[in-house]
Amino acid sequence: MDLKEIERSIKDGSAIRYVVRGLIDGSLSTLGVVIGASGSADPSIIVSAGLGGGLANGLSNILGAFTAEKASLERDRINMEKKLLKKAGYLKNSILYKKGIKETMVCGFIDGVSTTLGSALPVLPFFFFKVDIALYLAIGITILILFILGIFIGKISKENIYLSGLKMVVGALIVSALCFMIEKII
Repeated sequence: MDLKEIERSIKDGSAIRYVVRGLIDGSLSTLGVVIGASGSADPSIIVSAGLGGGLANGLSNILGAFTAEKASLERDRINMEKKLLKKAGYLKNSILYKKGIKETMVCGFIDGVSTTLGSALPVLPFFFFKVDIALYLAIGITILILFILGIFIGKISKENIYLSGLKMVVGALIVSALCFMIEKII
């Protein structure tokens, strides 16, 4: 896997869903961590929890995306070998199979990196502002990022871009409300 393969996957659109999914996953899950840790009022704890959770989430997504995609690729290969009446493993040397493995690795990597980058966004305000202000900025940044991603998704799917953006904002508000409720209860 090299940078040219990653760039090609992004340009031809095959990896765009992993970029979008990763950014949504990283920003929303880290927002939940940030809100949960905000009760400590110690910015270093909030930043550590947010970045640590985001990094773990990103690495988990690399492994998860690679494992799930490879399992699907293997299932398809096995089914094709049965249809062709070939022995198990016959198609593992095919160009198509090797290309699928490379794409699986690239997409898994892109998913994880996008998740990690997305997770950094809600943490940024805690480097520059007091906790109470940073918390609301983190929510605002996450809402803005999700609204932009929603517009992007709406544009790709030929839906109303503002409605698509609004759906993403509602998701961020629900996550925020639930995390605040949990933080207050515990």
